[in-house]
Amino acid sequence: MHRFANPARFLRLSAAILPWVTGLTVVLLAVGVYLALFVMPADYQQGDTVRILVLHVSSAWMALEVYVLMAMASAVGLIYRHPLADLMAKASAPVGAGFTALALATGSLWGRPEWGTWWVWDARTTSVVILLFLYLGYIALWEAFDDREKAAKAAAIVALVGVVNVPIIHFSVNWWNTLHQPASVFRIDGPHMAGSMLIPLMVMAFAFQAYFVMILLWRVRAEIAEQKVRQLRIAQAAE
Repeated sequence: MHRFANPARFLRLSAAILPWVTGLTVVLLAVGVYLALFVMPADYQQGDTVRILVLHVSSAWMALEVYVLMAMASAVGLIYRHPLADLMAKASAPVGAGFTALALATGSLWGRPEWGTWWVWDARTTSVVILLFLYLGYIALWEAFDDREKAAKAAAIVALVGVVNVPIIHFSVNWWNTLHQPASVFRIDGPHMAGSMLIPLMVMAFAFQAYFVMILLWRVRAEIAEQKVRQLRIAQAAE
């Protein structure tokens, strides 16, 4: 992957990919919203509130996925000093935090009619809140240092330490008694969900993944531009 470490090469590649991934994002989001609102049937117990699962589950998946990718990029930047790895991790963090906040918000909206309360401090909810604070702590560390190299190292350590929370979130419903149900999609014996609900969920999940790639490319391009401006200012100050 070092051949893609050159910022100029990355800019050329991302410029070619962005129009396609942007179009894919728009199409998948439109199809996902249509399926969730007009095709997916109401649940016989939950009624129309079951439609929230399309947003809630997709954003929860992305919250975990983005953090794992952020931790992997941090490890590459810390070990191999890959020029773009730290920028990829930094650019991912706000997007992952947004997905985590969306998962918590939609979970609260879904929980009120189903559980009779907006919030419960069960194992999964609590561990997702911890995930949100890990994202926010990572972002804060980048802003806490004037030296970008020190900021990248400190943030990378937090990302790598915090990744232990990801399996806790995933397996929390199996390890402890929680109000959240066990996995219904990714199971050894196949999904335990009707196709009329599974298809809208998967379309929205792919839409969120495409959206993440689109925003990530834009943010990394912005980070590269910011670095160039910073280097020019340093050179001007030295002169």
